[in-house]
Amino acid sequence: MDRDAPGGRALSPAPADRPPAGGTTSALDELVAVMDRLRSPGGCPWDAEQTHASLAPYALEEAYELVEAIEHDDRAGLREELGDLLLQVVFHARVAQEDADDPFDVQDVAADLVAKLVRRHPHVFTDEQSAPDDEGRHVAWDRIKRAEKDRGSALDGVPLALGALARTQKLVARAERAGLAVDAPAGDDLGARLFALVREARAAGLDAEGELRRTTAGWEDRVRAAESG
Repeated sequence: MDRDAPGGRALSPAPADRPPAGGTTSALDELVAVMDRLRSPGGCPWDAEQTHASLAPYALEEAYELVEAIEHDDRAGLREELGDLLLQVVFHARVAQEDADDPFDVQDVAADLVAKLVRRHPHVFTDEQSAPDDEGRHVAWDRIKRAEKDRGSALDGVPLALGALARTQKLVARAERAGLAVDAPAGDDLGARLFALVREARAAGLDAEGELRRTTAGWEDRVRAAESG
């Protein structure tokens, strides 16, 4: 995570503050201990003053950097960016731990995730019959998720913060899995044509966002090559 703020240097934990090596202590335990040290008195001033809101842009940035490493088949980068994204989880959990009204920690986050994964995979963890294909399993997943969150619409819960292309993909997929056969926007304007391309990509089993990113990356390479003459 790049820091542009003064005082952003992370302090390495003193040996006495590190969990003992080996035994039952894992690297994840050590990561939590390091974050505790950074947020505690005598730790890092920059880390100590962060909030969920101030950290939010970093989470988005790290997610995009992870996607970039994946698309470039960069194994070293993938490992690093997974670590940076994990840092965001641990950081936010540590901030949440300090909340006076509704505190929770990374163990609570992990426990909730385990319960959710088990609940949303009844075909694995119960005797319920699995859907015969991925699409059927997606339908079942959406049904369980919608019931969990008491959502009135199949389209509820798709973040407004998603880019327009990614959000359109998500909404179209949700509508189709729910059996909502609503015509695409009519007209020949640019928005309608872009919407039609998203539906075309889904019908072909393609990720419109990823396809556009790869095409743009190729064009960017050619522009840079032209610059260098």
